[in-house]
Amino acid sequence: MSRSNRNPIYQRPEGSGRYYVRFMDSTGKLRRERCSWGKLAAAGIVVEESSKLKEPGKELAEKLLTARRTVSDQKVKQAALHVRRLCYGQLREGLIASYQEKGNRTLYKTRDDKETIGGLKALDQFFGFSASNPGPPVSDITTDSARAFARKQLAAGYSRATINRSLACLRRMLAIAREDGKLQSVPVIRLLKEPPARKGFVTQKHFDELLRALPTNLRPLVQFLYWCGCRKGEACAIEWPQVNLEERLIRLEADQTKNGTVRTIPLPGVVAEELSRIEPKTGKVFDDTNLRTEWAKACTAVKLGTVEEEESAHGNKWQRYTGLIVHDLRRSAIRNMVAAGVPENWAMSISGHKTASVFRRYAIVSTADITTAMRRVESARLSAANASGTNTDTKLLEAGQVKINVSEPVTVQ
Repeated sequence: MSRSNRNPIYQRPEGSGRYYVRFMDSTGKLRRERCSWGKLAAAGIVVEESSKLKEPGKELAEKLLTARRTVSDQKVKQAALHVRRLCYGQLREGLIASYQEKGNRTLYKTRDDKETIGGLKALDQFFGFSASNPGPPVSDITTDSARAFARKQLAAGYSRATINRSLACLRRMLAIAREDGKLQSVPVIRLLKEPPARKGFVTQKHFDELLRALPTNLRPLVQFLYWCGCRKGEACAIEWPQVNLEERLIRLEADQTKNGTVRTIPLPGVVAEELSRIEPKTGKVFDDTNLRTEWAKACTAVKLGTVEEEESAHGNKWQRYTGLIVHDLRRSAIRNMVAAGVPENWAMSISGHKTASVFRRYAIVSTADITTAMRRVESARLSAANASGTNTDTKLLEAGQVKINVSEPVTVQ
């Protein structure tokens, strides 16, 4: 180990007479600084002019080191005092202010006209935040408290994805406080491991059954989502001036789309016909009244979902729905476009996907799809064998080991 790593005051190079000091600053970082006349003057250390004819000696280096440590200690104490005064409510305000500055669409207003973000409500309840209570000091918000929050939410029956949205809010508000200079360091907030992304979709046959089970006011919206792959929030924001039934087009404005870009969606004939029957053509195009409740009822009726009675430890009862969800219609639309041979960039333009990686995650492959793929391989192999005169595959076919009708058209259900 070199001498410079052992001592807070050292010469570099050895015997040169140039002294350096090493100290920890207020942020916990190790600093190295050369002891010079300018540094001494800036630190308020008075030195006689006659002494400046040579390099500052070790005695002056010790004074500079003491001055630097004193300043660091003062800053640490001030930061600690500020942290003790900083509370959860102020972190929360910083997060909402950041969302307002960026114009994030996930910022919404509650019934009492207060702005909030999905995931904040659970954090507010855990930290006891209210209009009269700003919550605990930041010093009490630690990695352990984040773990305690996750354990509590898991025990209450919330999904890992839902809990992670809250933890992401907590992580972000702490990061914003550090960016704003309110915190020198922040605790590590670890997210829970989530299950794989959903791969739900519905076939045309099951969709027709589902559509018949839904109330008539919801059918135009559900058909539009199934055919065009639009996001539900985007669809519910569409108004009649944006619809051109003659050209069978709908124009989404930039402030209506998730990625902030204008998008034109072509309408299939069945959806255009549904819209033509709606009267009067004013206001919002699609009605989503009681969509969540009616969706669960219809899916349960056609065996695409189930509803189970749940009861909490306090005796509160509710119904938990599991099965096909509305967003699965978006996956179904993309899967149908890919199966129909629509070019990827065209399909992305219709659905509003910005990246191909996310789009492909929505292009669900079913068992029928991979079976069809293997049938095509077998068909190509048999055709090649027949063309070359090789009878190996023909014998396998006759023996029943390869069951396929070469002339049968291959379709994707």
